[in-house]
Amino acid sequence: MDLLFDLDGTLTNSAPGILRCFAHALNHVGRRGIDVPVHLAVGPPLYRVFEALLPVEDIPLIEPAIVAYRERYEAIGIFENSPYPGVHDALTTLRRRGHQMRVVTMKPEPYAARVLTHFNLAEFFGGLHAPALGDRRYEKADLVASALLGSASADAVMIGDQPEDIRAAHANAIRSIAALWGFGAREELLAASADASAVHISDVVSLVATWACAFPS
Repeated sequence: MDLLFDLDGTLTNSAPGILRCFAHALNHVGRRGIDVPVHLAVGPPLYRVFEALLPVEDIPLIEPAIVAYRERYEAIGIFENSPYPGVHDALTTLRRRGHQMRVVTMKPEPYAARVLTHFNLAEFFGGLHAPALGDRRYEKADLVASALLGSASADAVMIGDQPEDIRAAHANAIRSIAALWGFGAREELLAASADASAVHISDVVSLVATWACAFPS
């Protein structure tokens, strides 16, 4: 069984750095004091978040805001982050049981790779599917599709904390697990109709074991 993991809000708690970078960016473009909800800030592309935060007349501020965000993120914010409790143990168990694992994230590929390496997570994954740094518009469903290309397994599961993770799984006709420990708004996440939900990553290990026994590849 192939397992596709989201990164922010699923493998790592990246909220402290991301929220500080948004505050820095908004201050840089003269829009201090805008509230940035964590479920909006963590996960979607930067352009989409700034579109939601700023009024229409401030659209020209989005590109300089992204530049300011990334300046702080690359220097400081990327490491204001930590793996969730139990992540290394869960991944070790899943790897030992023979599951192929990949990361599918909306975080730009260079940043995602740095996070996985810094927190000793890269060794668990056979692939990273993420947008290029310059991309402004992309969909999670397309990234999931790229992760499934060439897979030797007829079965796959997407694990993520955002409704978009669940919708991406639906779009690619694979199962999904809603990671309730992450940043996604709980009601929206459950309304996306995941095949199962988990309150801790250890629950993912149990669910996958059950499915692997019920539906062997």
